[in-house]
Amino acid sequence: MEAQTSPYQTRSHSQNIAPPSSPFPSPSQSSSVARLWRPAAQRNLRNQWSKLNSLLHDWRSAVSAGRSHATAIVNSYLSQKYMDGMEFGVLSDMANIRKKAFNKLFRQQELDRGKLLKSYRDMVGVLTDMVKICKSMRCYLRGTSNSPLAQFSFSSEDGSDSGDCGGIPVFTFCSIASFEALALEIARMFISELNLKRLLVVEFLSIYDEKVAEAMGLQWSDELYEGEFDDLATLNLYSAETQKPNLPSLRHCNSSTSNMQSKRQQDSNVLQIYITTWLAEVNIDKCRVEEIFGIAGGEMHVDFLEISG
Repeated sequence: MEAQTSPYQTRSHSQNIAPPSSPFPSPSQSSSVARLWRPAAQRNLRNQWSKLNSLLHDWRSAVSAGRSHATAIVNSYLSQKYMDGMEFGVLSDMANIRKKAFNKLFRQQELDRGKLLKSYRDMVGVLTDMVKICKSMRCYLRGTSNSPLAQFSFSSEDGSDSGDCGGIPVFTFCSIASFEALALEIARMFISELNLKRLLVVEFLSIYDEKVAEAMGLQWSDELYEGEFDDLATLNLYSAETQKPNLPSLRHCNSSTSNMQSKRQQDSNVLQIYITTWLAEVNIDKCRVEEIFGIAGGEMHVDFLEISG
């Protein structure tokens, strides 16, 4: 069976990201085996793309929580920074009122740092799951190809089985490789955004008021939680050569941040820009994400946008 020409074209930057298809071994190229392969492949693709859609919900939840915790850190820090110039009114005569207020704000800031770090770790987990989904879209023949009852698996038992039935369309137009390319295009956007958010997390975790605590600012090369570098390596965000996380950059921009020294004290306007950048998600083209889910959903007859709300 010859593959039909797809009317759906992915953008140039998403090309060459799926492994090349190799011919499905004989006799699996027969129309009878293809008819058996398609339903199994269709079920798997619907399942994987539904999981991918669900992960977008998880990402948004983690990002929203992280924004709340980052804002709380900033507010606590600014309250400490400007407290000396504040009027306490009738409370001014209470012994050590300012010191106690400083300490209370600092303890709350410490709690919010832990919560922000958890939100960041949740985002990393979402994207490691997203990468696994991108690698789980193929459907392989299980057992002998001469079996009268064909069975299929999501892992290969035969090195010559490419899992795409020779690159034929799974539904109407798109092959497995096409679905993989679309999913990977989404994953790359979110991975790039995660790296930018890591930069912001390092900054938020590093701000302290010197009147309250002596603390060293974090470096870009510091591991933020145990096992983080292993997770980043899964996302191709950690260089084994330099033994450091890759530097963040903006979408469609070749330049990367060079000044990675975190400052313990920041101007309120700078911190507001950090919060705004967190919310803007500049590396994620939301219109393109919707377009991709529209393409995949159109092939599968599933309205993912309706599911995602």
